[in-house]
Amino acid sequence: MHDDDTSSEHYEDDDFEFGKSKSQIKREMTALQDLGRKLTELNAEQFKTVPVSEDLKHAIETYLRIRQKEARRRQLQFIGKLMRSEDSEAIQEAVDLFDASSQRYAKVLHELEAWRTRLIEEGNTAITEFVEAFPAVDVQHLRQLVRNAQKDQSHGKNTGAAKKLFQYLRQISAPSP
Repeated sequence: MHDDDTSSEHYEDDDFEFGKSKSQIKREMTALQDLGRKLTELNAEQFKTVPVSEDLKHAIETYLRIRQKEARRRQLQFIGKLMRSEDSEAIQEAVDLFDASSQRYAKVLHELEAWRTRLIEEGNTAITEFVEAFPAVDVQHLRQLVRNAQKDQSHGKNTGAAKKLFQYLRQISAPSP
């Protein structure tokens, strides 16, 4: 005899989503684990800027303390499991800011290079616009860096003033924790 209740059985496994194959689910889980691995490779300052839960933060700190290879592998799988309940898109976006091969990283650098060029060429007009875009900036320090870069450019020298200006722009535009 066939029991109709078994045909409408509900799956409580949180990995099961109607319409996805096992292979697709496995690929997604592997991607989350890979993202978790990237989190373990960030330095402390970078990690502070990534939006993660306390549980995930603790799991990553534990991973960093583990030295035994098999234990690290298991902890990485646990991190992947915790990643399922995280906002993976927000985490990926934050990680991309530190990944030199990502398009987001390249875009941010190009924008900062454009700001540096404008600041050196336009002076006070560009400084005013930059301060409006990034209110946390130390205006006096920014003006000094711009003046030094302008002086280098006008004298045909390279004392590193433009590089210092760029580094300061990166520091100011970096997301705060």
